Amino acid sequence: MTVDRLDVALIRLFFEEPRLGVLEASRRLKVARGTVQARLDRLSKTGIIRDFSPTIDPEALGYSVTAFVTAEVAQGMRNDLTISTLAAIPEVLEAHTITGQGDILIRIVASSNKDLQRLLDVIALDPNILRTSTVIALDTQIHYRTLPLVSGSAREE
Repeated sequence: MTVDRLDVALIRLFFEEPRLGVLEASRRLKVARGTVQARLDRLSKTGIIRDFSPTIDPEALGYSVTAFVTAEVAQGMRNDLTISTLAAIPEVLEAHTITGQGDILIRIVASSNKDLQRLLDVIALDPNILRTSTVIALDTQIHYRTLPLVSGSAREE
């Protein structure tokens, strides 16, 4: 599905002010309230807008360490149980199956290096995980973002 300039403007507006109401959005974009609601419904139904959740900063919650863990999984054993094990760990923010060195890339947060060791031990308890390799992020240079992607994908009218 493609987006147009109005979709981009609407997404940008709600990204910058997520608590904004539909009526106020329609006033600012100079389109009918029904148009804004229909666009939001379509963008949500097609999955372009996944949710309207607040963005949480793990560091503000006390998780000052971010690490990327590459896990090697026994061949043919990357099953739902391993993914369920990872999903049950609150500090696991993301997990992706990957190509190259390793099978699963996991982004985790921890409150300290000692806490990171605890999490790595928990992950290693999964019998299907053969070994892990961990890289600790020193600083985040570009936070997760999608707005430039949305803007770049807008079709010309």
